[in-house]
Formats: sequence, structure tokens, C-alpha cells
Amino acid sequence: MSYDFDLFVIGGGSGGIATARRAAEYGAKVGIAENDRLGGTCVNRGCIPKKLMVYASRFPAQFQESQGYGWSPVESTLDWPKMIAAVNNEVDRLNGVYQRMLDKSGVKFFCGYGKFIDSHTIEIGESKVTAEKILIAVGGRPVKPEDIPGIEHAIVSDDMFNIKEQPKKIVILGGGYIGAEFACIMQGLGTQVTQIIRADRILRGFDGDLRSQIQEGMEEHGIRILNNTEDIQIEKTDEGVKVIAKGETEKIAIADVVSLAATGRIPNLANLGLENTGVEVVNGAIAVDEYNCTNIEHIYAVGDCTDRVNLTPVAIKEGRIFADVTFGGKDKKMSYENIPTAIFTTPEAATVGLTEEEAREKYGDTVKIYRSKFRPTYHTVSGAEERTMMKLVVEQNSDRVLGAHMVGEHAAEIIQGVAIAIKMGGKKSDFDATVAIHPSAAEEFVTMR
Repeated sequence: MSYDFDLFVIGGGSGGIATARRAAEYGAKVGIAENDRLGGTCVNRGCIPKKLMVYASRFPAQFQESQGYGWSPVESTLDWPKMIAAVNNEVDRLNGVYQRMLDKSGVKFFCGYGKFIDSHTIEIGESKVTAEKILIAVGGRPVKPEDIPGIEHAIVSDDMFNIKEQPKKIVILGGGYIGAEFACIMQGLGTQVTQIIRADRILRGFDGDLRSQIQEGMEEHGIRILNNTEDIQIEKTDEGVKVIAKGETEKIAIADVVSLAATGRIPNLANLGLENTGVEVVNGAIAVDEYNCTNIEHIYAVGDCTDRVNLTPVAIKEGRIFADVTFGGKDKKMSYENIPTAIFTTPEAATVGLTEEEAREKYGDTVKIYRSKFRPTYHTVSGAEERTMMKLVVEQNSDRVLGAHMVGEHAAEIIQGVAIAIKMGGKKSDFDATVAIHPSAAEEFVTMR
């Protein structure tokens, strides 16, 4: 049978675009559909605009810290609309970059929502196309929990980039990395922040020391964290939005804005027409095998819609490996071990490999922890009471480094390099044999005893 395309990609986010371009490099005829702006969540409502706001939020502390080095006090105010405009302008620029990359690769772009008519046919608006192979890369979307009364008065994390005026007070619900990041962003920009979480600490699933260090740092910077909340209610009042959090005691917060920044995301499968294909969906996500293939042999999926490791670089790598195998004839599989990640809170954190808790569960008493806490040289003069924490998790019998965790400035940049060593099976003796760069924070990873 003759098809319009060798590969058709539904979803023009980072994973979909990376896949389409790589397949086209191998000579495949490729089409892609996207009903929103190119780049997906990461470029438009996630990583990029959020990181730009992280940068903006850190200037007030730098103004203050500079005085320890002899600079005169700085009086500065934030022009919120100007910052939001600058962020959105960069997003617009990146949309254009993605469009040019698709054009240069020879990928045909369809602006519209791709929907399955049958397992080989996609409808985009009034157009219909057929493809030999189809890749689903539609990502995820934030959801509002239904068990919170008054939830209609809250916004989701995607809306944070479209707030017209800076809130004086904000309540953030959820203790995941998105909620923690937005709490730190808004506090740094001068908004009074209350974060409400159900657990005893933020960032469930991360290393225990990392969780504690970040939460302590956030609270020292003035963020009010209400933990162990069992019941949350939201009410609209003349004063603003009232949030009642009940745990051991009842606590109340009044805010201009309530953001559901970390209460969950789900695969964005609505109206995709999967029922017309026979593709299996398990727990709301598309089920795939180790080659990203669904139960329908010519339909594949990558990224957040499979709900495995929901990170942009993972979706990109999954897609490129799929293209390498399917159109490049290579033998590859995606490895989900030792994936580094960062939390752009203040203080910043990054991690790779096993947490201490995971390592002890797997290896028991053979796990040894190397830990260092110190005040960075920069802050010995700045006057700020900032602390850095670094940690290595080691299995003693093999001497292999199972995990590395850091809380402190430039954690993401430092852990990226450490991740290479851990991915290669680096041993603690390899770290010890590495000459340190002095003076630097990163040297602690090769001098810990």
C-alpha cells in the first residue's frame, strides 16, 4: 500500500520535533501536526520561560550580596509586565527557530490537532493524511484535583506565565519540583509565598538530605511552608482568595492568586482518537515496549504521554533512538538508569543515580555515604548565610558511585559533569584520583573522605 508519509508525528513538542528531524535525516518522508505553538510544554509553558523567571528572581539577592564586596546599596523595582514580555518574546523567537529547523529538514508541518481516523490515517482539520508509521508525542497537561472544594478559584502551572500583574501574595499547592520552583521564583521576585503540601517535606521521591536542605533554605528565604495538611479548601472572599489548610491544626492563607503548580500532570490523550486504532492505554498513559512501540506494530509513542520519565531530554532521546532504529538501521535502546535532573529552586539542587534510601533498600549495609556541608567562598564575603550540601552514595564492595546529589549554587552545571562519570560506572577511587579545581565548590566531589 502507498502512504503519504513514511512517518507522521502527532505533537510538535521537543520530542516530536527531534524525532521528525532525525527521521528526515535518514531520508524518510515526514509530516508533523501541532495545534499549538511549536516546542510543546518545555518551550512555551515550562523549562524555558520558567528558567528565565528563575534568573529574574535571583537579582535582588545579588544586589544585596554585592554590598559585602564593597558595592553601594542598589534600589531597584521589578517591572512585572516588562519581565513577562521579555520572557514571551524569547518564547516567540524559539517558536520561529523550531519552524525553521523543520523547514530546513524537509519535514512538512500541519497546523492543527492530529486525530486518528484509523490506525494509518490522521485527520488534521479538513486534511487527511496516511502514514506507514505514526509516532504519538502529545505530551502531558496539568490537572486540577477534584477533591478540593473551591478548586475553580485556582489556576494551573501553565497559567503562571500569563499573570498580568505581580501578585502581592500567592499560595502554591503541591510539593513537587514545579511547585517548589515557582515558590522560589515568586519569593525572589518579591511576592509573599505560602506553599501547602500534604507530606512532611517537599520533593517526594528525591534524596532525603536533598529534600531537607532545600526546604530549610526556602524557609530561611521567607517562604511559609505548611506541611502535613490533610484537608484543603479554597474560598473567594472580599480580601482575596482564602485557603484553609487543615492538619494537626487549621491554618489560613489569603492570596491574590492560588496556583496548582504541582498537583499532577496527565498524558494529553483527549480527542486523539485512540479508540479508532486499538492502541492500549494503561492507567491513562500509552503503553509501549522497550522500543517505544505500542501494541499496534506501526504506532509508537515517546515522552510524557507514556508517563515514564517525564523530562524533556528524555523525550528527545527516546525519539532520536526510535528514528535511529526504525529509519537508520541501528540497534539501540533507551536506558532509564542514571538520568540526571535539576530542581531550579533557591537554593538550586541537582541529582543523578540512586538516592540514599533507594541504595540502602537495594544494597543494604554495603552502602556508604560521603557528605559535605559548607559555606561557599562567595558567601564568606557576601554575608549571606547560604550553605551547600554535596553527597555521594557508594556501594563499598564494588566501590561504585551509585548516586550524587547537590544543593547549592550551580548544582545543575556541576552534576551534569558528575553524571558522565556515574553513567560510565565510576568508582569512588576514580573520584579520589581526580585532581581538584581549586578554589571551587565542585572540588568537594573529588575530595570527600
